[in-house]
Amino acid sequence: MALPLLSYAPKSQNQRVAGYELGGDEQPRVFTTENVLSSGDMENLIWAAYRQIYSEHQILKSNRQKSLESQLKFGQITVRDFIRGLATSAPFLERNYQTNSNYRFVEMCVQRILGRDVYSDREKIAWSIVIATKGTQGFIDELLNSSEYLEKFGYDTVPYQQRRILPQRVGGETPFNLKTPRYSEYHRSQLGFPQIIWQTSVRRFVPQEQQAKAGDPSNYLGMARNMPMPATPPQRVSLANINIATMVPRR
Repeated sequence: MALPLLSYAPKSQNQRVAGYELGGDEQPRVFTTENVLSSGDMENLIWAAYRQIYSEHQILKSNRQKSLESQLKFGQITVRDFIRGLATSAPFLERNYQTNSNYRFVEMCVQRILGRDVYSDREKIAWSIVIATKGTQGFIDELLNSSEYLEKFGYDTVPYQQRRILPQRVGGETPFNLKTPRYSEYHRSQLGFPQIIWQTSVRRFVPQEQQAKAGDPSNYLGMARNMPMPATPPQRVSLANINIATMVPRR
Protein backbone atom coordinates (compact mmCIF):
# COMPACT_ATOMS: atom_id res chain seq x y z
CA MET A 1 0.00 0.00 0.00
CA ALA A 2 1.48 3.33 -1.10
CA LEU A 3 1.66 5.96 1.59
CA PRO A 4 0.38 9.47 0.79
CA LEU A 5 2.96 12.20 0.38
CA LEU A 6 3.88 13.74 3.70
CA SER A 7 2.87 17.40 3.87
CA TYR A 8 5.57 20.05 4.06
CA ALA A 9 5.46 23.82 4.05
CA PRO A 10 7.13 25.69 1.16
CA LYS A 11 9.47 28.59 1.79
CA SER A 12 9.81 31.95 0.07
CA GLN A 13 12.70 31.01 -2.17
CA ASN A 14 13.74 33.14 -5.12
CA GLN A 15 11.76 31.17 -7.68
CA ARG A 16 8.53 31.77 -5.70
CA VAL A 17 8.93 35.56 -5.71
CA ALA A 18 7.56 37.49 -8.67
CA GLY A 19 10.35 38.94 -10.79
CA TYR A 20 10.30 42.15 -12.83
CA GLU A 21 13.76 41.98 -14.36
CA LEU A 22 14.25 42.07 -18.11
CA GLY A 23 15.82 39.23 -20.02
CA GLY A 24 19.54 39.42 -20.68
CA ASP A 25 22.76 37.46 -20.89
CA GLU A 26 22.63 36.63 -17.19
CA GLN A 27 19.20 35.02 -17.43
CA PRO A 28 19.10 31.26 -18.11
CA ARG A 29 18.49 30.24 -21.70
CA VAL A 30 15.27 28.33 -22.15
CA PHE A 31 15.46 25.25 -24.39
CA THR A 32 12.11 24.13 -25.75
CA THR A 33 10.90 22.25 -28.80
CA GLU A 34 8.49 25.09 -29.56
CA ASN A 35 11.28 27.13 -31.19
CA VAL A 36 13.44 24.35 -32.63
CA LEU A 37 14.06 25.27 -36.28
CA SER A 38 17.02 23.10 -37.26
CA SER A 39 18.89 19.95 -36.33
CA GLY A 40 21.48 22.08 -34.56
CA ASP A 41 18.82 23.52 -32.28
CA MET A 42 17.71 20.00 -31.37
CA GLU A 43 21.29 18.99 -30.57
CA ASN A 44 21.62 22.03 -28.28
CA LEU A 45 18.37 21.07 -26.54
CA ILE A 46 19.59 17.50 -25.99
CA TRP A 47 22.93 18.79 -24.66
CA ALA A 48 21.07 21.12 -22.26
CA ALA A 49 19.02 18.18 -20.96
CA TYR A 50 22.16 16.13 -20.30
CA ARG A 51 23.80 19.08 -18.56
CA GLN A 52 20.75 19.63 -16.37
CA ILE A 53 20.10 16.02 -15.34
CA TYR A 54 23.53 14.41 -15.47
CA SER A 55 25.38 17.58 -14.51
CA GLU A 56 28.52 18.58 -16.38
CA HIS A 57 30.88 16.28 -14.48
CA GLN A 58 28.84 13.20 -15.49
CA ILE A 59 28.44 13.94 -19.20
CA LEU A 60 30.35 11.03 -20.69
CA LYS A 61 30.13 9.39 -24.09
CA SER A 62 29.28 6.07 -22.44
CA ASN A 63 26.32 7.68 -20.60
CA ARG A 64 24.51 8.84 -23.73
CA GLN A 65 21.05 7.43 -24.28
CA LYS A 66 21.01 7.29 -28.10
CA SER A 67 17.68 5.49 -28.27
CA LEU A 68 15.98 8.29 -26.33
CA GLU A 69 17.73 10.91 -28.44
CA SER A 70 16.44 9.29 -31.63
CA GLN A 71 12.88 9.12 -30.32
CA LEU A 72 13.00 12.79 -29.31
CA LYS A 73 14.37 13.89 -32.69
CA PHE A 74 11.59 12.08 -34.57
CA GLY A 75 8.86 13.42 -32.26
CA GLN A 76 7.98 10.06 -30.75
CA ILE A 77 8.43 11.34 -27.19
CA THR A 78 8.26 14.76 -25.55
CA VAL A 79 11.02 16.58 -23.70
CA ARG A 80 9.34 15.56 -20.45
CA ASP A 81 9.61 11.89 -21.47
CA PHE A 82 13.25 12.44 -22.43
CA ILE A 83 13.95 13.89 -18.98
CA ARG A 84 12.20 10.89 -17.44
CA GLY A 85 14.38 8.52 -19.43
CA LEU A 86 17.59 10.29 -18.40
CA ALA A 87 16.63 10.40 -14.70
CA THR A 88 15.77 6.69 -14.64
CA SER A 89 18.67 5.49 -16.80
CA ALA A 90 21.21 3.05 -15.40
CA PRO A 91 24.19 5.47 -15.53
CA PHE A 92 22.29 8.16 -13.65
CA LEU A 93 21.11 5.80 -10.91
CA GLU A 94 24.52 4.16 -10.65
CA ARG A 95 26.38 7.43 -10.18
CA ASN A 96 23.82 9.26 -8.04
CA TYR A 97 21.40 6.91 -6.31
CA GLN A 98 23.69 4.00 -5.46
CA THR A 99 26.43 6.30 -4.13
CA ASN A 100 24.22 8.41 -1.85
CA SER A 101 21.49 8.18 0.74
CA ASN A 102 17.80 8.69 -0.10
CA TYR A 103 17.87 12.18 1.40
CA ARG A 104 20.80 13.12 -0.77
CA PHE A 105 19.18 11.65 -3.88
CA VAL A 106 15.98 13.57 -3.17
CA GLU A 107 17.89 16.83 -2.90
CA MET A 108 19.70 16.25 -6.20
CA CYS A 109 16.55 15.26 -8.11
CA VAL A 110 14.51 18.19 -6.79
CA GLN A 111 17.26 20.58 -7.85
CA ARG A 112 17.73 19.09 -11.31
CA ILE A 113 14.12 18.25 -12.20
CA LEU A 114 12.11 20.96 -10.42
CA GLY A 115 14.80 23.62 -10.78
CA ARG A 116 14.81 24.70 -7.13
CA ASP A 117 16.36 23.75 -3.81
CA VAL A 118 14.52 21.65 -1.26
CA TYR A 119 12.42 23.63 1.17
CA SER A 120 13.43 21.81 4.35
CA ASP A 121 14.40 18.46 5.83
CA ARG A 122 10.70 17.62 6.06
CA GLU A 123 10.46 17.67 2.27
CA LYS A 124 13.49 15.36 2.06
CA ILE A 125 11.77 12.95 4.44
CA ALA A 126 8.50 13.12 2.49
CA TRP A 127 10.11 12.25 -0.84
CA SER A 128 12.35 9.64 0.79
CA ILE A 129 9.21 7.80 1.87
CA VAL A 130 8.09 7.83 -1.77
CA ILE A 131 11.41 6.25 -2.80
CA ALA A 132 11.04 3.59 -0.10
CA THR A 133 7.49 2.69 -1.16
CA LYS A 134 7.49 3.25 -4.93
CA GLY A 135 11.17 2.98 -5.84
CA THR A 136 13.22 5.38 -7.91
CA GLN A 137 10.95 5.01 -10.96
CA GLY A 138 7.89 5.98 -8.94
CA PHE A 139 9.75 8.87 -7.33
CA ILE A 140 10.81 10.34 -10.68
CA ASP A 141 7.28 9.89 -12.03
CA GLU A 142 5.84 11.77 -9.04
CA LEU A 143 8.18 14.71 -9.68
CA LEU A 144 7.42 14.85 -13.40
CA ASN A 145 3.68 14.44 -12.87
CA SER A 146 3.51 17.13 -10.18
CA SER A 147 1.66 20.34 -10.87
CA GLU A 148 4.81 22.29 -10.01
CA TYR A 149 6.76 20.71 -12.86
CA LEU A 150 3.91 20.99 -15.37
CA GLU A 151 3.33 24.65 -14.55
CA LYS A 152 7.02 25.55 -14.82
CA PHE A 153 8.22 23.47 -17.75
CA GLY A 154 5.26 21.61 -19.24
CA TYR A 155 5.90 18.89 -21.82
CA ASP A 156 8.33 20.66 -24.16
CA THR A 157 10.83 22.63 -22.00
CA VAL A 158 14.08 21.42 -20.48
CA PRO A 159 14.21 22.13 -16.71
CA TYR A 160 16.59 24.83 -15.54
CA GLN A 161 17.53 26.49 -12.28
CA GLN A 162 14.93 29.09 -11.41
CA ARG A 163 16.10 32.68 -10.96
CA ARG A 164 19.72 31.98 -10.08
CA ILE A 165 20.82 35.52 -10.98
CA LEU A 166 19.08 38.27 -9.02
CA PRO A 167 19.13 42.01 -9.73
CA GLN A 168 20.90 44.42 -7.32
CA ARG A 169 23.11 41.60 -6.10
CA VAL A 170 26.82 41.10 -6.70
CA GLY A 171 26.65 37.31 -7.03
CA GLY A 172 23.76 34.99 -7.70
CA GLU A 173 23.01 31.64 -6.17
CA THR A 174 25.54 28.87 -6.60
CA PRO A 175 24.73 26.50 -9.49
CA PHE A 176 23.33 23.21 -8.30
CA ASN A 177 26.03 21.15 -10.01
CA LEU A 178 28.62 23.00 -7.91
CA LYS A 179 26.56 23.27 -4.75
CA THR A 180 25.76 19.57 -4.64
CA PRO A 181 28.76 17.42 -5.58
CA ARG A 182 28.47 13.78 -6.53
CA TYR A 183 29.14 12.25 -3.11
CA SER A 184 27.79 13.28 0.28
CA GLU A 185 30.02 13.90 3.27
CA TYR A 186 29.39 10.38 4.61
CA HIS A 187 30.34 8.66 1.36
CA ARG A 188 33.36 10.93 0.91
CA SER A 189 34.64 9.77 4.29
CA GLN A 190 34.13 6.14 3.23
CA LEU A 191 36.19 6.71 0.10
CA GLY A 192 38.98 8.22 2.17
CA PHE A 193 38.96 11.86 1.06
CA PRO A 194 39.73 14.51 1.96
CA GLN A 195 42.85 13.19 3.68
CA ILE A 196 45.12 14.97 6.13
CA ILE A 197 48.67 13.98 5.23
CA TRP A 198 51.20 14.37 8.06
CA GLN A 199 54.85 14.41 7.15
CA THR A 200 57.26 12.64 9.47
CA SER A 201 59.79 15.45 9.28
CA VAL A 202 58.94 19.00 10.25
CA ARG A 203 60.25 21.50 7.75
CA ARG A 204 61.08 24.99 8.88
CA PHE A 205 60.49 27.93 6.60
CA VAL A 206 63.41 30.30 6.18
CA PRO A 207 62.79 33.61 4.38
CA GLN A 208 64.84 34.18 1.26
CA GLU A 209 66.77 37.10 2.72
CA GLN A 210 67.85 34.91 5.65
CA GLN A 211 69.00 31.97 3.57
CA ALA A 212 72.75 31.33 3.42
CA LYS A 213 74.47 32.66 0.33
CA ALA A 214 77.12 30.87 -1.72
CA GLY A 215 80.38 30.61 0.23
CA ASP A 216 78.76 30.95 3.64
CA PRO A 217 80.56 28.67 6.18
CA SER A 218 77.21 27.41 7.46
CA ASN A 219 76.70 25.60 4.17
CA TYR A 220 79.61 23.29 5.00
CA LEU A 221 78.24 22.26 8.38
CA GLY A 222 75.82 19.80 6.88
CA MET A 223 78.50 18.46 4.57
CA ALA A 224 80.84 17.90 7.52
CA ARG A 225 78.15 16.08 9.47
CA ASN A 226 77.46 13.81 6.55
CA MET A 227 81.10 12.81 6.05
CA PRO A 228 81.62 9.10 6.72
CA MET A 229 83.47 8.06 9.86
CA PRO A 230 86.90 6.44 9.38
CA ALA A 231 86.76 2.72 8.88
CA THR A 232 89.51 1.95 11.45
CA PRO A 233 89.52 3.87 14.75
CA PRO A 234 92.83 5.58 15.76
CA GLN A 235 95.23 3.46 17.81
CA ARG A 236 95.89 4.29 21.42
CA VAL A 237 99.58 4.56 22.46
CA SER A 238 100.64 3.94 26.04
CA LEU A 239 102.58 6.67 27.85
CA ALA A 240 105.34 4.16 28.56
CA ASN A 241 106.12 4.03 24.86
CA ILE A 242 106.39 7.80 24.42
CA ASN A 243 109.78 9.56 24.79
CA ILE A 244 108.73 12.75 26.48
CA ALA A 245 112.25 14.22 26.41
CA THR A 246 112.27 14.37 22.65
CA MET A 247 108.89 15.98 22.55
CA VAL A 248 109.70 18.89 24.92
CA PRO A 249 111.25 21.80 22.95
CA ARG A 250 114.57 23.16 24.15
CA ARG A 251 114.96 26.83 25.06
